[in-house]
Amino acid sequence: MKLYKIRNSKIDNKGLYANCDIRDHTKIIEYKGKILTKEQVEKNPKFDNEKAIYLFNINKKYDLDGDFKYNTARLINHSCDPNCEVYGTGLKVWVFAIRNIKKGEELTYDYGFGYDEDYKDFPCRCGSKNCVGFIVRSESRWRIKKSKNKIR
Repeated sequence: MKLYKIRNSKIDNKGLYANCDIRDHTKIIEYKGKILTKEQVEKNPKFDNEKAIYLFNINKKYDLDGDFKYNTARLINHSCDPNCEVYGTGLKVWVFAIRNIKKGEELTYDYGFGYDEDYKDFPCRCGSKNCVGFIVRSESRWRIKKSKNKIR
């Protein structure tokens, strides 16, 4: 039995949901795609941030392009309070549970986007109490909270 199923999501159009209770540390799904060199990624206009990008940094030399229909893991949405994490082993990327997940709960992970001048181009709709409104990695969210307080 698959640990997940595809359903409509409140975060984005589609999402993956737990098909049963999932225990902490369980390997849920492989993030599949095409291995590309950093040079190939730099030269390819597909990765210009103007559209959805399903790109994982694997190591200093390679990235994984997951923008393929066969990559069901691409449907896992971002959350500022995630229940999954992504780990790489060699040239493979896996999604693991980082806590117990109840049947019917949406699977999410922190996309880990950096805090830079483009952060406002990536709004977050996760709805968690930790959410700052933008998809920015947890270590950088304090910067947005701080700048929001200055505006008030």
